[in-house]
Amino acid sequence: MAKAFLVVLKLLMVLLALGWVSIWVLKPTQIWTRTWKEAEDAARTSVFGSNGLDFIVLSLPIIVSVMIGFVYMHFKPKERRQRRQGRSFITALSNPIIVNGFVGVLSAMEALVMSLFVIFLVWTFYIRISNDFNKMMPVKSLKLNMWQYKTFRIATRFGLLAEACLGLLLFPIMRAMTVFRLFGIQFEASVRYHIWLGTMMLSFSTLHGVGTLFIWGIKHQIQDEIWKWQKTGRIYLAGEIALIVGLVIGITSLPQIRRKRFEIFYYTHHLYIIFIIFFLFHTGDRHFYMVFPAIFLFAIERLLRIIQSRPQTCILSARIFPFKAIEVILPKEPSLKYTPTSIIFIKVPRISKFQWHSFSIASSSSVDDDTMSVIIKCDGSWTNSLYDMIQGMPVSGLNQKVETCIPVSVEGPYGPTSTDFLSKYDSLLLVAGGIGVTPFLSILQEISSAQNHGKKNYPTNIQLVYITKKRNSIGMLNSILPLLSNKNTKEFRLKLKVFVTQEPKSSTTLSELINEFSQVETVDFDTGRISYSPNGYGSSLFMATIIGLSSILFLVFLIILSHVFLPQPKKPSSKEKTQTPSSFVDLVLTCSFILSILIVTTMSLVLKLKHLKKQPLLMGINHEGKEMQPNSFQSRNLDDHELHFGARPEFQEIFSKFPNETGGSHVGVLVCGPEAMKESVASFCQLSSQGLIVGALRKKTYFNFHSLNFSL
Repeated sequence: MAKAFLVVLKLLMVLLALGWVSIWVLKPTQIWTRTWKEAEDAARTSVFGSNGLDFIVLSLPIIVSVMIGFVYMHFKPKERRQRRQGRSFITALSNPIIVNGFVGVLSAMEALVMSLFVIFLVWTFYIRISNDFNKMMPVKSLKLNMWQYKTFRIATRFGLLAEACLGLLLFPIMRAMTVFRLFGIQFEASVRYHIWLGTMMLSFSTLHGVGTLFIWGIKHQIQDEIWKWQKTGRIYLAGEIALIVGLVIGITSLPQIRRKRFEIFYYTHHLYIIFIIFFLFHTGDRHFYMVFPAIFLFAIERLLRIIQSRPQTCILSARIFPFKAIEVILPKEPSLKYTPTSIIFIKVPRISKFQWHSFSIASSSSVDDDTMSVIIKCDGSWTNSLYDMIQGMPVSGLNQKVETCIPVSVEGPYGPTSTDFLSKYDSLLLVAGGIGVTPFLSILQEISSAQNHGKKNYPTNIQLVYITKKRNSIGMLNSILPLLSNKNTKEFRLKLKVFVTQEPKSSTTLSELINEFSQVETVDFDTGRISYSPNGYGSSLFMATIIGLSSILFLVFLIILSHVFLPQPKKPSSKEKTQTPSSFVDLVLTCSFILSILIVTTMSLVLKLKHLKKQPLLMGINHEGKEMQPNSFQSRNLDDHELHFGARPEFQEIFSKFPNETGGSHVGVLVCGPEAMKESVASFCQLSSQGLIVGALRKKTYFNFHSLNFSL
């Protein structure tokens, strides 16, 4: 019965999403135009009205699909799937087929989806232009000739392509939504989809605006048209404001500004509110309902993120490494569980009131019930400020605490919904560059804990290739030293290969290096009476309830405000709607949206405050056991592991030898580090999928590529 219920949920979720996509595909056709016009005329005399019909048909399917996704996540069995042997069609699609310095690494699935989206844009543009050219109804006020009319229509239709990009633009950056979590896609990776869609949207919008201004200019009517705020139809002035705001957001999002002047990027990015409002006034409500689902869900998610991260917690303790890195220990509720490779966003108000920085969680929730830790490499202004702040405090002695607290805000954690992606493989090849080893620390702790509790569905053969510029960064491996020093068993075999690229060959052993650079200073903080422990967003059912309640309230307010403030026709007539200023209809939609979101957000805030009152004080959390014992493993033998100086790893050799060293046939290749390293590993996974890696071909080994990071 439970499996049947999950199948039904998954089927409904897919059908609703496909139905929404089908509307986008059919919308440019004459069949849709005629059918939809008749449906709207009939709906105007009903209780829902034409606005209610637009929302129910054009927006609600994808909103309900996301809501069902949360329900599915809640009832999804907690036990992990049995390991798959061989190469399935889905895992084959995850492998890279394009490795290029310009676009990065693209999997077969990404390339397929991108191709389908481009085909959809071409289809939409072609059908719209064909219909326009067949009608040949020039704008009388401009008195256009043939080529001018065609240019004007082409520019207009570029605006519809921008609308299609906007309809998807916000989905990739909804950190707490199920859109990408259900597929195990990392948030950092999904950000690039947002960047691509945003670039395409601004490009089409610019072509739309420049083409229109060009026709106005050659007809010497630019001064008359540019300031128009029409009573009905498209409002030109609103479109111009939206385009200017969009270009400002795009320009300040360039890497040169985003990375060096984050505050400028942060402030200007919030202009998206103005952009969306004037986009609504420019296109009108009938077009806006197609892009409304992403805006609606993003607003809910954004406000819930603010509520979740608003209360401040405290750093419990910090450990200062000799290679200018710190490990920060934060509290968490024991009920908060997260998967390996999850990330959290941290804000330190003493450094900046607005900057949020993402970090991979270095600990496993199955090992640490009350705390979670992140390791921060200090090489930027924000991270250096945090390092200086912690380093300037006195080092704690026995049973002593620093009489100060560093308040922080925590958002998240975010990550895949389960560890199914690990259970698919019998072997793992982990490739980490510098601080990129952090997510692998949580993976190894998770696997070790599972093996200790008798769970057999995790990979048993693991190789960690750790690449660092300087030898002092090897101290980063201290937390997994027990796994390295224990004798390998049949249940768990971990092999480490360390490459120190910018130092000459040395006779120092790996064991000596790890012990030398594990000398750390520990700072324990007195948390005072701050009682907040991060607990995430709550259950998936809570998120589904919030979305469902918001949708119902929006529809109710939309119907009520439409009947109160908009004239209601006595009989179906498409002409009666045009008598009402389009701005009034847009304002009704905006007010309904704001009221529904505010009511649900207020309810969520009240529930959050009640929960905070029940939390115990942080000072009750036992975290004294976190201090490292740097000399405790000096006698352990690490000769089975490899240490190389002065060279980068030869990935072709690693991939060729891996089948013989581990015996694995289905290997997950997880990479976290610089883009150049990621592309190099991806290219060898690409070669292995084509049967060009000799060792892999001989052993019939399949390498499946996964990237765990993306440079924002």
